Amino acid sequence: MSFLIQAKNLSVSRQNKSILENVSLSIKKKDFITIIGPNGAGKSVLLDCLMGSFIPDRGEIIKENNLCIGYIPQNFVPENSMPICVERFLTLKKKCTTLELNKISKETNITGILKKNLSNLSGGELQKVLLTRSLLNEPELLILDEPAQNLDIKNQLNFYNLLNRIYENRKLSILMVSHDLHMVMSSTKQVVCLYHHVCCSGEPQTVAKDPEFISLFGNDMAEMMSVYQHTHNHSHQEIIND
Repeated sequence: MSFLIQAKNLSVSRQNKSILENVSLSIKKKDFITIIGPNGAGKSVLLDCLMGSFIPDRGEIIKENNLCIGYIPQNFVPENSMPICVERFLTLKKKCTTLELNKISKETNITGILKKNLSNLSGGELQKVLLTRSLLNEPELLILDEPAQNLDIKNQLNFYNLLNRIYENRKLSILMVSHDLHMVMSSTKQVVCLYHHVCCSGEPQTVAKDPEFISLFGNDMAEMMSVYQHTHNHSHQEIIND
């Protein structure tokens, strides 16, 4: 089976501290994988390695030729000193027609704020704008780093529902880092629990029963996670860690 991207035995150390230890991860077409783990577990560093913005000390990244990746960073703060409207922001570094922009803006429900100043957006609006921007070049892989961390519960639900609709309607794969376990575990296909190394991986209900997951997140969280049922009508693909 072909892979969009593979990480093989990645290791990263900084100031004599191990950040990643022989981490391997494979992402195939139409995968929806969520990486979970405590703060400082190396999740964002792993994403940086996959995108090529950080070179690991050991290991390799193998990408499909001409792989197009859309990315939503962990923290994005608009520059207040340089006012810019949403529409202009979306097209600054993206080549797209007005028709394409309008189509994707409708898909992400931001048509009503295209003329709004970027710095005046609410947290939920800004995340939808960033999601729109990540979709403009029709990516095969969408990478999101804590996309809902600063949103209230209502906007978290709205964002994840939107993300799920996009996943179901588009031919793309999603790799996401998130702390929102109660939401992520109820929708994602595969979970990777990372704490410098891959502690466990698999379908959410299986991961929730793994001793290393319980050790990191506690029995109460494991019991809560185990009650979620999954109703995806697509086939489940396993993560290969070799």
